[in-house]
Formats: sequence, structure tokens, C-alpha cells
Amino acid sequence: MNNFDTIIIGGGPAGMEAAARLSKFDKKVLIIEKDSNIGGKLLLWDRLFPDFASSEELLNQLLENVKTNNVEVAINTDIKNIEKDGNNWIIEDSNNIKHSARTVLISTGFDVFDASRKEEYGYGIYPNVITSVDLEKILSKEVEHAEPKKVVFIQCVGSRDEKVGNHFCSKNCCICAVKQAIEVKEMYPETEVYCFYMDLRMFGESYEELYRTAQQEHGITFIRGRVSEISPTFDGQVQIKAEDTLLSRPIRLTTDLVVLMVGMEASEGTAKIGKQLNINGNYNYIKSKNQHIADNLTALDGIFVAGTSKRQMSIPETMKDAATAALEINNYLNS
Repeated sequence: MNNFDTIIIGGGPAGMEAAARLSKFDKKVLIIEKDSNIGGKLLLWDRLFPDFASSEELLNQLLENVKTNNVEVAINTDIKNIEKDGNNWIIEDSNNIKHSARTVLISTGFDVFDASRKEEYGYGIYPNVITSVDLEKILSKEVEHAEPKKVVFIQCVGSRDEKVGNHFCSKNCCICAVKQAIEVKEMYPETEVYCFYMDLRMFGESYEELYRTAQQEHGITFIRGRVSEISPTFDGQVQIKAEDTLLSRPIRLTTDLVVLMVGMEASEGTAKIGKQLNINGNYNYIKSKNQHIADNLTALDGIFVAGTSKRQMSIPETMKDAATAALEINNYLNS
């Protein structure tokens, strides 16, 4: 039996930040990560909104914090079972190794919505229909792409959608589309860029200013309307059928590239652990004890939660939540 003060399930930004802070409190910490690397969804992004900061720089800083604070990490490892034994929680992993800890932090994060579930958009069928995650690889020049004459962004793919069962707002897609649209214009100055949206929710610091910059300085056109269908044309482009709901008129637009702004969903690991421990809430996220005064606690003594395993968050919000979770766990262990 390997003994720890805290076992953190999930090695994304929340798990890494909490682990480093707990280690600074002289707590023995283990991160269990199912993938081959820690870093979570940071690995999918090149630059971050709203300040276009480098995701690689943030990731390297988190990795350095984990390393210098002697946090133990188990990669390529899943969770088979979690159960309470006296004052400790016993976790059996996919390598049949058992670990014991007084506290467990769930930071299993989110999954990106599978755009192929929205069949009317043709993702996986038409090569010039991609997701925001795919576009990030083009913007980072990890993937080469011919210069498009016209690019169309479509918001709320997999969010606020009764058809796929996700009634919630994913919170990050609006500002992400603005960021990526600006990056497209910076990479291809002659390209026309359009963005179809339901509502633009610019709630964060500098978000509204960035939206105005996109229009006034980069000439990006925002159209309030829902896209109903995407179909191929004879010359290899795609045609978009939509409605401009401000002008109450139909629109047909032919474009070289369509970018689907995919939302967030509870990860498979989050749903699995939530159901096993009976602490799952809406849409398979982990339910916190009280959003106002005990948001990092759960209904189970010694089980804590942080980041996007409980709801949609931006990276700054995730980092702050992880820091708070570390403080809550430290107080619990010292009490």
C-alpha cells in the first residue's frame, strides 16, 4: 500500500496547480493521470484568450512546479475502484496497485464535444469543416493549410442544444471564437472572416474590448443567426444556409473553411467517478457541496473537487479554483 496525504485524480491544470501548492504545505501528493502526459487540454491550445498568452509557457511553468515540489505522478493509469477504509480512502488503479490517502481531489476535467454528433454540419464528412481544436493546430503551424479566401465560425456547437441534450452554455466558446478569428486575420490578412452566433457572452475581463477590436481593427463580421445546414458545392467549397435573426432574412454563404466552436462536456472519467461515489450532478459533472461556501467540497468526507470536473470554467478560473481546493485540503488535513 502506497500512502499519501492527497491523491489527485487528473493531471490537467487544476490537478497540477493543486498538487504543487499542497506539496509546498509539506503534504505528500500523488497525481494519477490516464493519458501518457500531464497537462490536460492545455496540450490542445497554442495561445490563450484574451491576452494571446502562450499555452506552452503556462504548461512549462506548471510542469516545473510539479517537478520542483516532488509531486509523484503516475501516467497511463486509470482508476479501478475507490472505497473508504476508516479515515482513509483506498484507490486501486489499473495497474492493480493500491494507494491510501486521507483526502482525494477529483480534477478529471472535461471532454471536447464530438462535432460529428451534429450531422447537419458535416464534420468528418467534408474536409473543409473543422473544429476549433483543429484550427488551433493550423494557427500554431503544427498542421499546414492553404490560405482560405473566406472562413466562417459557427458558435454553440454542442452547447445550448436540446438535440444533443446539453442545455448549458460552455462559457468559453464566444471569446475563443473572437481570439481565433483575430489570429486567422493576422495569419491571412486578405481572408474574409464571419462568425455566426446565438448570443455573444463577453463576461470576462477584456472580453468585450477584444470583441470590439475584432470588428473595428480586423474587419470581422458577426452575424446573429443559427446555421441550419452545411452542404458541399461542385468546386470543393461548402455552402451555409442560415437566418440572420436581427434582419429576419435567410442567408446563403459559400466558404472555403468552416470552424465549429465545440463546447465542453463532463469527461468520461468525471462521469465514471461521480456515479461510482454517487456525487454526480447535472450533465455528469461532480456535484460540489455548496457553490457559495463549500464549492471544493463534496457530500463525502475527504473527497474534494476542482476545476472543470464540476462545471465549465476558463483557465484562469480553473487555476484559482485549484488554489482554493489546495487550501481547503490543507486545512482539512491539519484539523
